[in-house]
Amino acid sequence: MKATLSWLVLFLGGTISQSGISVASPSLSGVKRVTNLGTVSNKFIVELSEIPSKRAFGTPHEELYGFLRKRKISFDVDKEYDAPRHFHGGCDVTDILNLDGVVAIRPVRTYTRTMPISSRPVSPGDAGLPDSEATHITTGVDRLHAHGFTGKGVKIGIIDSGVDYTHPSLGSGFGPGFKIAGGFDFVGDNYTGDNTPVPDSDPLDQCFGHGTLVAGVIGANPGNEFNISGVAYDSTLYAYRVFSCDGSDGWTTATVTVVSSRIAASGKVVTIAADNNGASGSWFSSRPGNAIDGISVASSDNTALPLQTLTLEGVDHAPIFYYDTFPLPVNGTLPLYATSNDATVADDACNPLPASTPDLSKLVVLVRRGTCAFATKLANIAAFGANTALFYDNGIGFANIQVGNFTAALIQAQDGVFLVQHLAAGVAISVTFPQSGGVAQFPLPNGGLVSAFTSYGPTNDFYFKPSITAPGGNILSTFPVPLGSWIVDSGTSMAAPFMAGSAALLLAVQGRTTSVAKTARTLFQATAKPISSNSTSGAPFQTVTQQGAGLVQVYDAIFGTTLLSHTELVLNDSTHFAGPQRFTVTNTGKTGKIYTLSHLPTGTAVTVTPDTVFPALGPVPLSTQYATVSFNTAEFTLLPGHSHEIIATIQPPYGVDTTTFPVYSGFIYVTSGNESVHATYLGLAASLKDKQVIDNTDFVFGVPLPALLDSLGNFQDGPLNYTLAGDDAPTVLWRQAFGTPLLRLDLVTADTALIGGLNPRSSISFTNSHAGGSFAKVHILGTLLEMEYLNRNDEGALLDNTFILSNVFANGSAIPADASYRVLLRSLRVTGDPADEADYESWLSPIIGVVV
Repeated sequence: MKATLSWLVLFLGGTISQSGISVASPSLSGVKRVTNLGTVSNKFIVELSEIPSKRAFGTPHEELYGFLRKRKISFDVDKEYDAPRHFHGGCDVTDILNLDGVVAIRPVRTYTRTMPISSRPVSPGDAGLPDSEATHITTGVDRLHAHGFTGKGVKIGIIDSGVDYTHPSLGSGFGPGFKIAGGFDFVGDNYTGDNTPVPDSDPLDQCFGHGTLVAGVIGANPGNEFNISGVAYDSTLYAYRVFSCDGSDGWTTATVTVVSSRIAASGKVVTIAADNNGASGSWFSSRPGNAIDGISVASSDNTALPLQTLTLEGVDHAPIFYYDTFPLPVNGTLPLYATSNDATVADDACNPLPASTPDLSKLVVLVRRGTCAFATKLANIAAFGANTALFYDNGIGFANIQVGNFTAALIQAQDGVFLVQHLAAGVAISVTFPQSGGVAQFPLPNGGLVSAFTSYGPTNDFYFKPSITAPGGNILSTFPVPLGSWIVDSGTSMAAPFMAGSAALLLAVQGRTTSVAKTARTLFQATAKPISSNSTSGAPFQTVTQQGAGLVQVYDAIFGTTLLSHTELVLNDSTHFAGPQRFTVTNTGKTGKIYTLSHLPTGTAVTVTPDTVFPALGPVPLSTQYATVSFNTAEFTLLPGHSHEIIATIQPPYGVDTTTFPVYSGFIYVTSGNESVHATYLGLAASLKDKQVIDNTDFVFGVPLPALLDSLGNFQDGPLNYTLAGDDAPTVLWRQAFGTPLLRLDLVTADTALIGGLNPRSSISFTNSHAGGSFAKVHILGTLLEMEYLNRNDEGALLDNTFILSNVFANGSAIPADASYRVLLRSLRVTGDPADEADYESWLSPIIGVVV
């Protein structure tokens, strides 16, 4: 049998249906007056049934093309797919959807490349760089390497930015016989998302580097100058470039998500980064990480960070960490000078220094962080000749700072306070920056925890995402040779290749078969290690909506002898509650075992801020109001090869505030001796249909939303005329407080009226969505926009949805002039019935006059 192909899909980055507004002072004038919904105009993916039409002798493709020709609709076919179960394969989309054999029509979407959370180029001279074996040790990969299992014979496809296959640790070549054995460039170097791709057969990337970093996590050869190795360094890699040098919305039914899921269901292991939007809070998972059958991977932080140290003379103090990869280029020992003897000053060096300030050119200047920009502080000390500075933090943070070409770095707050206090007491202190041997491992307070940047689930339709956690914070890996060859980077896109490598080890040990590939996610989830929410003793475990089933334990997953039939127990919301959950335990070992059952709850996620419509931003608050679990049996015995069914009855936490949409979760453990496996449960103690989906507050712009903006970007609160030519057109502005399965903008007559501003529910049924249909007894003249599976907006980044009217409907027919209209906006609530008006929220715009 051929080696199983493990797909690694890394479509990351910003949500595709939103445009940015200044966070500092949001205003209507800052709204970009463009239709910005992340789709390519008049370009669709049509999914066809595998079963031929009852009315046609040809394929579903042929019937579709014949229908379009009969309607005299001009069309071009970019690509026709016929892979079973993946895909077989504008105008009036509704008519095409009603065509026999058409399963779904989805717009072609644009995606932005992922940007690293943090990245630092490195060189072999940094002796204290992160030991990649630390991540291997915490996950059991080192034990597999010690037994000679390195992924040999397994193929892994990387869908990313291409790979620099000239890198010595990636095989120094491309094609059969090399580590990077094949691939394809689908876009070319200069693709921006707006121009035409220029594909070719060479996936070389020496300008961006993300795919090269990913390839190193999976397959970097050992014996390099950093003494690191990939998780499955003998696997064979294939690079597929979809992001060029220039180059999340939350549903399980978007095109890329559907395809990813079907690839996984066919017997390939698909590992996908969960994305890096943790600050955006709950309900912000990303496609294609929402693929139902894929493995969506969260990130955990490395346990230590390699930083430089400085030494002191004049005081008794251990070497002090400063945040830099390389030593500050300062030779010899220099006296230390503080710009203020007050370690609590808020605006240290924010104003010109006093005339009494000495010549600072041969001193190390100590400045407190805060109030003004680093550039301002540097300019003020440079006015007195300063060329070397240390900033001490004004809080508990510790990170890289932007100082341009100035020689400066950040030290911790407590170290800065110590130095200032001794300088104020008259102690002379001198500083030395060792040019070699000064690197040390700085223990990270969040080491081993879920990385704060990891996106929270679940999906809007309440699927279990992310699936599992793998190391992704502060990872040392390969980088394009022209860009420095090596880098330390962070992101869930470091965790996803770690899981791909882990899957390769599984396939290499247990066999490269479809059956093994299909059990991969279950094996990894059952043996994962639960992660706490913080390092404080007694803290609740992190919600499953961010950690998934826990930190992957690769060795245990491969060599465990207890198998669970299901590891994801989804209880749904309160309306569709499925409390009793069944799964089967099988003893795959060679001896009999006595098993016991137990329950380990995780923190209940308070996913919506109380008394608001907005999901809570990250870190999402956790409650210790836990679910309770009872079992049909507390203990049972299994002979080798025998199975036993477990019935776990799970009750949601009592007394929670349902308006905060609390998501409860936890683990059901099955233990025999030193071996433990677990199933993970997830439920919502509220009804999803009760969640408001349209933001009707004035929180962002000072005016209630949705809103209509005139051609100058001002709020329109009364009738106004437009020509709908050029820029003389209104813009609909709205924000999603929650995801919606279906959003529509339709044009209706000016005398249309709905009660109130935002109608949470309506009551009259309608039958279709094109011209001639109705909504709440309102005649619809034509459709302007229809979007499926639209994600919520990011409250933290103040993002908006905008649609600028043109002089045509969505199907290309002209909007009659010399008439007055309104725009009807409808947004379907989650779990709502698209054919039931009662499940929509609606809004009517002010009157729009169209004149010639």
